[in-house]
Amino acid sequence: MTNRQAQILSAIVEQYAEVAAPVGSSLMAKLFGVSSATIRAEMVELERLDFITQPHTSAGRIPTDKGYRFYVNTLQDKHQPETSRMAYAIERQIQDAGEAEQAIKNAVQALSLSTKNLGIGIWNDRTYQYGMSSLFQHPEFYGGPQAFGIAQLIEQLPELLNQIYHDKNRVTVYIGQENPIGKSAGASSIIGRIKTPYGQSFVGVIGPTRQNYKQVVGLVDYVSNSLERTLNE
Repeated sequence: MTNRQAQILSAIVEQYAEVAAPVGSSLMAKLFGVSSATIRAEMVELERLDFITQPHTSAGRIPTDKGYRFYVNTLQDKHQPETSRMAYAIERQIQDAGEAEQAIKNAVQALSLSTKNLGIGIWNDRTYQYGMSSLFQHPEFYGGPQAFGIAQLIEQLPELLNQIYHDKNRVTVYIGQENPIGKSAGASSIIGRIKTPYGQSFVGVIGPTRQNYKQVVGLVDYVSNSLERTLNE
């Protein structure tokens, strides 16, 4: 993949996350200051490489799971600390919780409200969830096999988290078919690890693959770090 193709792919991922509609060549041409024909040629190559796909004839393009994976890997390779006001507000809610269980609950709720996804957490073998209604407001989950897949993923959440128990990364991202459970959901699981003297716990979100990964991965990373510091004090 060329540098320009990587930039176009990133722009498609970010635009699709924002507008929830296939991204056309005319918009990309404006963003990159080149002709629509040039963008279409690059899109054809990205589609050949299976980074994007065209949902139907004459539509724009949307990212594939492979395209999202490339984008997320690029983000993690260029990791920058989260510095948003949103992150600091969540950290204050964690610090003011007073006890570990309430800190986890506050983090799960705040992540859900901030990202419009389902917030999830595990602490002392207890599972916490918040934001089911937000999750099912995404158009991807209005019905059909994706709704069934997301329900399956949620029902078997402890099994999902067991899959990443030995992962060395601070944040694990499963995209679409990468999920060990609920592969048909068209969902992403973004899970942060928390290490304490009592073992490992987790906090994160589940949402559609059409996701603002830059914001969400950064928030999950920041919140898991904040929880770890607070719970180890």
